[in-house]
Amino acid sequence: MFATRAGFRTLQRAGVSQIQRAGMSTLGGGKPAARTSRLRRLGRVAVGGAAVGVSYMAWLMYRNRNPAEQQPYDPTKKTLVLLGTGWGSTTVLKNLDTENFNVVVVSPRNYFLFTPLLPSCTVGTIENRSIMEPVRQLARHKQREVTFYEAECTGIDAERKELTLERRTHSDDLQVSNARPPTAPEDVVTLKYDYLVVGVGGTVNTFGTPGVEEHACFLKEMPDARKIRRRLMDAVENAAFDDISEEERDRLLHMVVVGGGPTGIEYAGELHDFLVDDLAQWYPALARRVRITLVEALPNVLPAFDKKLIDYTQSTFSENQITILTRTMVKEVKAKSFVVQNGDGSRTEIPYGLLVWATGIKAQPVVNRIREQLPATQTNARGLLVDEYLRVKGARDIWALGDCALSGYAPLAQVASQQGKWLARRLNAMGSAAAADPATDIFAEFDAAQPFKYSSQGSLAYIGSEKAIADLPLFNRNITAGGIATFWFWKSAYLNELFSLRNSTLVASDWVKRFFFGRDISRE
Repeated sequence: MFATRAGFRTLQRAGVSQIQRAGMSTLGGGKPAARTSRLRRLGRVAVGGAAVGVSYMAWLMYRNRNPAEQQPYDPTKKTLVLLGTGWGSTTVLKNLDTENFNVVVVSPRNYFLFTPLLPSCTVGTIENRSIMEPVRQLARHKQREVTFYEAECTGIDAERKELTLERRTHSDDLQVSNARPPTAPEDVVTLKYDYLVVGVGGTVNTFGTPGVEEHACFLKEMPDARKIRRRLMDAVENAAFDDISEEERDRLLHMVVVGGGPTGIEYAGELHDFLVDDLAQWYPALARRVRITLVEALPNVLPAFDKKLIDYTQSTFSENQITILTRTMVKEVKAKSFVVQNGDGSRTEIPYGLLVWATGIKAQPVVNRIREQLPATQTNARGLLVDEYLRVKGARDIWALGDCALSGYAPLAQVASQQGKWLARRLNAMGSAAAADPATDIFAEFDAAQPFKYSSQGSLAYIGSEKAIADLPLFNRNITAGGIATFWFWKSAYLNELFSLRNSTLVASDWVKRFFFGRDISRE
């Protein structure tokens, strides 16, 4: 009997426990199960999204490597010649429907250069080819075949619609300086056109300062960046010798930037980062003696930016021990020193080891030759005067855009890019109309279109120490920002603006590589 009662109590306790557990499961166990279910669904969505993203990237890479068959040259179509492979001309090519034209591209370089990141190439933050997009690769993906000639346009006959081209097998000679190497007669060819788009950009303006061509480095083309990188490492390695005087060592380690615009500011910032992140590791004794000086003729640097951003930049440069000389004009550049005129009119001679000239631009020789044929309308020596439709004033069937065109806007990459998109859209529309009616006058039909109007997307500049500044239009007012967060915005904006997935991938990998392994200090 005792055993029976004990067994009953045991069963009773077990039953109560089971009932309690069942009750607990019924009352509160649903929430963890629901949360687990939601997490699983989110996980599946994330995995599915990643799979779709990877598949899309793989498809883009496959399409890039395996372009479709192109339509051949059509003798019934008009010939459209694009001069240059800068921001304007390349944007036209990228957005142009080649179904309507036989397109020919002429340029002394066979690639598009993403110039906003060029200062990063001077110290190895980004590798050179990461910001170079081959023109033939871009042309190969167009609907109709595009002809490319690696040549410089040295002459134009606007009346006969004929261009004179000079083959350039050593285009670095053309790009590093304004000098033109001699050309053999057999390298001169002519090219007929029906329509011409001039987007040759500008060339470096030395303002007639003696010695700049011979002794300074420019920062406009990729050969310039290579030259700066070599000169920089030459100066550092020569300063490492023990048999030189301390005065000579200080001269070699004095780096000078002439020009306080975005290019000069960004190069000074990149140079400072190279000094702090890399030279300090491998040349500790020399790194402490390196000096960076920025020379600007105007009262302040970055004149196109907001006053708060100018002050922030100058404060950051002061913290980074970068000397800024404003109201200071360079009057002469010598092999080892340069002469400046100070704000009070006095002159000072300053020794240097590397001098980078990052000032304004002037017209290319071919632009001057076009102007010479149109003396009544082309009266400005700085470039080609165009109307609101980018048509060259006084000419027939010629458009101009970018730095070589005087359209009333600043010579900026985003201006040239917007002009290229607008012109491509108009040519596409007019080309389709001409295909339906061959009597259509494309050049005259532009009068019926909406004129080009530039919309500012703001300005960005890197100032060193992983800091950037931004002056952005938003809701009819300007938003200014500076610091580390702006630096990451600067990076993301440029990654988005790069011309291809290939360029974006290479630049991103260069940034990752620099973070883990530092910059390459070897001399090419």
